[in-house]
Amino acid sequence: MSALSDQLLVVAILAYLVSMLCYAVEYAFGARGAVARAATRELVGARVGGVDTASTDPDGPDGPDRSPATAPHSSLATAPHSTAISPRGTAASPRGTVAWAGRAAVGATVLGALAHLGCLVTRGLAAHRMPWGNMYEFVLTVTFVGVVAWLVLVARRPAVRHLGLYVALVLMTLLGVAGLVLYTDVAPLVPALDSYWLVIHVSAAALASGIFLVGFVTAAMYLVRAGYEQGRAGFPYSLGHRLPTAGALEPLTFRLHTLAFPVWTFAVAAGAIWAEAAWGRYWGWDPKETWAFISWVVYAGYLHARATPSVRRSTATWIAVLGWLTMLMNLFGVNLFFEGLHSYAGVE
Repeated sequence: MSALSDQLLVVAILAYLVSMLCYAVEYAFGARGAVARAATRELVGARVGGVDTASTDPDGPDGPDRSPATAPHSSLATAPHSTAISPRGTAASPRGTVAWAGRAAVGATVLGALAHLGCLVTRGLAAHRMPWGNMYEFVLTVTFVGVVAWLVLVARRPAVRHLGLYVALVLMTLLGVAGLVLYTDVAPLVPALDSYWLVIHVSAAALASGIFLVGFVTAAMYLVRAGYEQGRAGFPYSLGHRLPTAGALEPLTFRLHTLAFPVWTFAVAAGAIWAEAAWGRYWGWDPKETWAFISWVVYAGYLHARATPSVRRSTATWIAVLGWLTMLMNLFGVNLFFEGLHSYAGVE
């Protein structure tokens, strides 16, 4: 079972790699991508069927942008996202030609999630316990929650599907670090972890962390898009024109963090109760406890800033990004560089 778990991890990483490539195709060549829009602009300015369409281009040099209602004689202006006309007069739909890539990306993500789940289940069967006993297993769990949260999100909001490129990139990075750096052989739980509180505390922490992961992706994309809409040039703002509008990404970021924060609060409280049962005190400012509290404070600060009308949305979102950095410090830095009662990383 342990060997099967290791093999399924490789399958999951490869599936996420395939999904990332397919997301990239839709990202670049889909109807929302820069390539499709550039091709359409060139097409509108060409002579089609002996007629110069440049004069009917709503974005052309003859004047400012005009709506379809003010350009009744321009069939291209009235259907900017439907069908473009090729130089030979044939119809070509940028949206349709790459729709397969978006569907294949989601399919590969589902395949990766199934292999990911199999990796966790077989790891647990091999150890005869819940697969949450060390840092390697916890990263596997957090990333699995993240991919499930992403699939639920994309099912409810298909318009954000091409953001899967960044979700897949984060998943591959974390799983690669887990497999190459954090991997440990299957072993029984250390005595301090052999408690029913393991299921309660760690499951809540993993659930919150996975949702925070997706929230971090949407927060980072919002900052890029907002900078692009404000006219900022250069990387990464040059990627902003391929993203959903800032008005769509920012509320989504807020909702994800609103969902994850109470779960994280419960995880911290459950950990304190477990600490009292195991060590005779609720709180001892152990490095893990301290950084969990820091993360809680930062995310509480984000929600407070987001609910305050005088605070700019971009400022509040930067606090959310800082929150995810504290989560990474709690997950990796504390386990690798600090000694404490929570030193269960299992990494030599």
